[in-house]
Amino acid sequence: MAERIALAPAAAWVELRATEQDWKDADPAVLGTLLAHMHLIRAFEESVLELASEGLVHGPAHSSIGQEGGAAGSIVPLVAADQINGSHRGHHQFLAKALGYLNPTGIDPKAPLSTEVENLLQRTLGEILGLAQGFCQGRGGSMHLRWQDAGVLGTNAIVGGGVPLAAGAAWAHKHAGSDAVAVTYFGDGAVNIGSVLESMNLAAAWQLPLCFFIENNRYAVSTTVEEATAEPRLSARGAAFNIPSWRVDGMDPLAVYLAMQEALAHMRAGKGPTIIEVDVYRFFHQNGAFPGSAFGYRSKDEEQAWRERDPLDHLGRRMQALGLIDAEQIAALRGRAQAAMQRAAAALTEADSGARVGKRRIRPELWPSADFCNVGVRGDLSELQGARTAEETGFQGKLEKRKFIDAVADVMARRMETDPGVVIMGEDVHRLKGGTNGATRGLKERFPDRVLGTPISENAFAGLGGGLAMDGRYRPVVEFMYPDFMWVAADQVFNQIGKARHMFGGDIEVPFVLRTKVAMGSGYGSQHSMDPAGIFATSPGWRIVAPSTPFDYIGLMNAALALKDPVLVIEHVDLYGSSGLAPVEDLDYQIPFGKAAIRRSGKEVTVLTYLSMVAHALEAAEHSGVDAEVVDLRWLDRASLDWETIEASIRKTNNVLIVEQGSVGTSYGGWLADEIQRRCFDWLDQPVQRVSGSEASPSISKVLERAACARTEEVVVGLHRIMRDKGAA
Repeated sequence: MAERIALAPAAAWVELRATEQDWKDADPAVLGTLLAHMHLIRAFEESVLELASEGLVHGPAHSSIGQEGGAAGSIVPLVAADQINGSHRGHHQFLAKALGYLNPTGIDPKAPLSTEVENLLQRTLGEILGLAQGFCQGRGGSMHLRWQDAGVLGTNAIVGGGVPLAAGAAWAHKHAGSDAVAVTYFGDGAVNIGSVLESMNLAAAWQLPLCFFIENNRYAVSTTVEEATAEPRLSARGAAFNIPSWRVDGMDPLAVYLAMQEALAHMRAGKGPTIIEVDVYRFFHQNGAFPGSAFGYRSKDEEQAWRERDPLDHLGRRMQALGLIDAEQIAALRGRAQAAMQRAAAALTEADSGARVGKRRIRPELWPSADFCNVGVRGDLSELQGARTAEETGFQGKLEKRKFIDAVADVMARRMETDPGVVIMGEDVHRLKGGTNGATRGLKERFPDRVLGTPISENAFAGLGGGLAMDGRYRPVVEFMYPDFMWVAADQVFNQIGKARHMFGGDIEVPFVLRTKVAMGSGYGSQHSMDPAGIFATSPGWRIVAPSTPFDYIGLMNAALALKDPVLVIEHVDLYGSSGLAPVEDLDYQIPFGKAAIRRSGKEVTVLTYLSMVAHALEAAEHSGVDAEVVDLRWLDRASLDWETIEASIRKTNNVLIVEQGSVGTSYGGWLADEIQRRCFDWLDQPVQRVSGSEASPSISKVLERAACARTEEVVVGLHRIMRDKGAA
């Protein structure tokens, strides 16, 4: 018979309950602050639901009524330097952190509310109503609340989407030598999502001061936690990652407060992350002012049983028993909170004279201006003012013929030695003498704490980089070994990093560089070969650079690292081993922003291309005998494209061929051709033509791989087609 040896997790997992002695020992000021926080949150949420029922909340109203104990209990122990983020149901966390920021010594539940608190309530309500005075100028609404000064990094409409970003904040605190922590809030619906579990593993491996705070309200919309997982005690996840975990009754704010104090002691001592799971209950449905029983997935008896455990009533009774407050004073506190919310709503609404008596409408002058729609998708480029720019032609420094991959490694080394905020992360970037291609050669030895080899967890480390960028103290350079892996991290890349600046009001910076390489021709097949330019060009917020020479790589990477927007830097495996002129001493110039390069002048057709296809286009022009003008785009995104050079060339040739290597289905040229035909219709002798790869992704077989991607021969065919269709031999 096999021997059986019982195993136990390395990390502690406990259930914490407040005792009678804990209540006697509790600081009265802390209890009073907890009570004030919860009553203000409750009155706020009731006002939101009232306005939602009148149709004045455009979009969802995810009420946290019933869950106030978890937010107040966990946030009152925090200090201003600590940071939080949360999920779509995050009004209570936002308000608790903001209240703590405005009142660092606590709130007296018996005292009148300050002007600052009243302004906070109005401005937060204004954001939920989509008004210009909101914290995100109306763009965030109910689900995207951010106030950086108060330490609120942003709530998030993607379930679990904010967790990797909070890991970035925690890394920043640790690396900066601070004892500040980050707390990321999410629910039972998010606890089984890959990005959350990836982030738990990464935070534990790197010993980050991050608290994973699980609000287990038992329902993901209408799906019960027992339906969703075989282990409904969600803090059990900590055992898999060696993270100490606490399970607490979230309807008891003191118990939550005590658990958070223990977790904070662990994190501030540099011992790594923690998990706190609180059992709470949302008194209303997922969205709106009806109870869950109205939709048939909860019983009225269940709802009543949880209402009898209301955290506001529980704390109020305990404080009365201790002689700290009486029933009339609690009623007065509730009255003050409700009156403050009535004043906030009155400042934002007015009687609707065109409707029935008693109907309100938003005050028209408070809406954001329609021309604010696209402001802040990207930055204003002020960070590039005064930058020294250079082109290979006319460069004053010493140039030598060098390998492309050496330029990649050299410019990263230069930037890391001049900017202590540059941090590199990715799979194997710290090993193999510079990663899988040599791009980070020598950097781990020189900058051991800023070259981070990651687990195979693209969502986690991409999001961690995004959190670092939004923190503002660091400039992350994240490497995806292959562009296809962006789909694994698509939420962080597109929903979080790309949208963050605009979504949170247009005034935050996201200095984030994502490096990746096109690997067509390398035999790595369908899932390692794509060209990501077309996908990123149609995704808001990203800038894109695509260097074709070693000289340009240095200048474009320098520009990318100077920008305060997320920048995709695309490389190509065919270029790594190629050689070209590059500086050997001066590595500090930038390629001029938004400037293409004419690699060959011609009169018959304008060829627009980038990366390795520049060389193929030049070769095709010589082989075909067509007098083609080859334009190396270099800057590919909509906001950075060099339309001046493109349009001048088109006015000269009257014919356009867009050349790229990747699959036609994810083609960069599709949107570019449409834009050219709108801008330059009167100058075109024929529709814009394109050379691209096939519909299929490249296969492993050499024959099928070659058939799937474009090279010189396909460009020659494209040039001949252009000449035929314009009536030339």
